[in-house]
Amino acid sequence: MLKTKDQHPKTAFPKDCFKTFVMRDFRKLEVWQQSLDYVKKIYQLTGTFPGNEKYGLVSQMNRSAISIPSNIAEGCSRKTSVEFSRFLEIAIGSAFELETQIEVCLLISYISKEQHSSLLSDLHILQRRVNMLKEKVK
Repeated sequence: MLKTKDQHPKTAFPKDCFKTFVMRDFRKLEVWQQSLDYVKKIYQLTGTFPGNEKYGLVSQMNRSAISIPSNIAEGCSRKTSVEFSRFLEIAIGSAFELETQIEVCLLISYISKEQHSSLLSDLHILQRRVNMLKEKVK
């Protein structure tokens, strides 16, 4: 996709669209796409957990993971940058919930140290990217 000098370098959005109401296409946000990839990774992981965790840790982790791209998408529908920013804060909060749940997985030996390290590394990148978008929206 060719971008003009009036577009933000990481998205196809005009540079000023975060300041005034413009219907934002969340599908064009790289951070939204990356968060969807992370949801898939979490679902694949929780699919290996014991059946007795179906309504416990599995449900919590899946909901936390899904909440990240969902709040990014919902924020894109909001009229003001303040509202958009609030939904990005919620997405970041969900990412931190998920980080805690990953720590629990290591604690109770549902994942290896290598899985733990890989999951947290990817999640920290995602957290930083959502936070960077939040800063640009202000």
